[in-house]
Amino acid sequence: MIRSKFPSLRHALHTSTAASRKAALIGAALGGLILAAGGTASAQATATPVSAEVHALHERLLVLDTHLDTPMNLVKPGWSILDRHSVEDGSQVDYPRMVEGGLDGGWWAVYSSQGPLTPEATAASLAVAQERIRAIRALATDHPDKFGLALKASDAAPIAAAGKRVVFISMENAYPLTGRPDQVQAFYDQGLRMISLVHFANNELADSATDPAGPRWHGLSPAGRRMVAQANQLGMVIDASHASDEVFDQLIAYSPTPIILSHSGARDIYDHARNINDERLRRLAASGGVIQVNALGAYLKALPDTPERAAALAALRTEFGAPADRTPAQSTAYVERLRALNRVHPATQADFEDYILHLLHILAVAGPRHVGIGADWDGGGGVTGMNDVAALPRITERLLAEGYSETDLAAIWSGNALRLLKQAEDYAASLKPAPRR
Repeated sequence: MIRSKFPSLRHALHTSTAASRKAALIGAALGGLILAAGGTASAQATATPVSAEVHALHERLLVLDTHLDTPMNLVKPGWSILDRHSVEDGSQVDYPRMVEGGLDGGWWAVYSSQGPLTPEATAASLAVAQERIRAIRALATDHPDKFGLALKASDAAPIAAAGKRVVFISMENAYPLTGRPDQVQAFYDQGLRMISLVHFANNELADSATDPAGPRWHGLSPAGRRMVAQANQLGMVIDASHASDEVFDQLIAYSPTPIILSHSGARDIYDHARNINDERLRRLAASGGVIQVNALGAYLKALPDTPERAAALAALRTEFGAPADRTPAQSTAYVERLRALNRVHPATQADFEDYILHLLHILAVAGPRHVGIGADWDGGGGVTGMNDVAALPRITERLLAEGYSETDLAAIWSGNALRLLKQAEDYAASLKPAPRR
C-alpha cells in the first residue's frame, strides 16, 4: 500500500534550460565521464552508523543489488575480492565490505565498452565479455566458502543462509553478442540471467538514451527484437537501463515477461535522459516490472564542474576520442586516467539525501512491490554519506523512518527482482514440450 507521507516532488531540481541540459548530456556521453566519476573521487565522508536494532533487521533481510560493476576490478592482475580496498583506490565492493554492509550479493555485470559497429570490434568486445564472465564464475569456484553461483531465483536464499554471497550474472550492453545467437545461448549456459541491449551509444540492437546523434532505430532494431525473443525463451530478465524511451515502450509491449531497469532514477526529480518519467514508472509497475534505483550522482542532480576540471576533462576527451572509436585497451586506459583526474580535480558530489529523494519519489509513484536497489557500484555510483557497500544499512534505516515495513524492505532489497527472474524462468519453462508419459 502506498503511503501518503511523501508527496510527489515534480521537477524539484529542474533549473537548467533544455539547451544546456542537451549540451551537458552530449558531453557526458562522448566523454564517458559518467562511467567512473562518481565513485572514484577523493575521500568522502564516512557513513553514519545505524542503530543495533536497524542493523539486526538489515541482517535478517536478503540484500541484493542488481548492478555491480565489480568485474572490472576482478580482471585486474593482483586484485583480490577477499582484500579490503577503498574508494580512494577506485573500489566500492569487496568481500569484507559486503559483510560489513550486509550485502548478500547481487547481479555482477558482464560489461564491455562499445566500439565501432564492425565485426572486428564486436569480436574484440566479445573477448572482453568472455574474460569477465569467467572472472565472475571464478568467485564461486575459487572461493566456494564465500560465494555461490545462482542460476535461478530460488538459489539466492539458500546461498545466503549458508553464509555465502550470491553471484547472479547480468550483461550490460549486448553489443558483443550482435549477430551471434550461439553466444547468447553460450552466455546463458554459463549463468547469464539478465541482459540489456545497449549502453551510452546506439548499436545494432537498440537506441541508447544518451547517443548525441539521436535515435537510429526509433526503438529496437529487427536484430534487437530477435535477441529479446531469444532471451525470453531462455528465461532471462530484460533490462531497459541505458535504453531510449522508445526501447522501453517497445519492451513493455513486446516482452512476455516483466522488464527491469537495473540502475535508473526519476526524471521527474532530475531531468536526465538516463532517468525515467512518472508516466512510464506507472506503466512499468502496471506491467509487473521493477526499477532499481541508481546512486550515480550525475543522474541525481546537476553537478557543475569547476573551470579547471572542465578543461582537464576536455583535454582527456580530445586525447582519447569518442568512446565508440576506442579499443578495449584504450577504454581501460581512459578510465584509469579519469580516476587520476578525479583525484586532482574532484567532481562535485551528490549526497545521501539526493539519493533518498529519488528513491522515495519512485516508491511513492511505483509502490514498494516495483522498486529495488541498483546503485551502480564500481561503475560510477556512490554519493557522499554512502560511498561504498559498507553504508547500505543507511538505506534500511531511512526507509524504516519513512514508515516502510520489514515486508516492504524484503521486497525492495531482493524480493521484487527475484520475482521477475522467477517469472522469466516460468515463461521459458512453459515453452518446453511436456514430457511424454
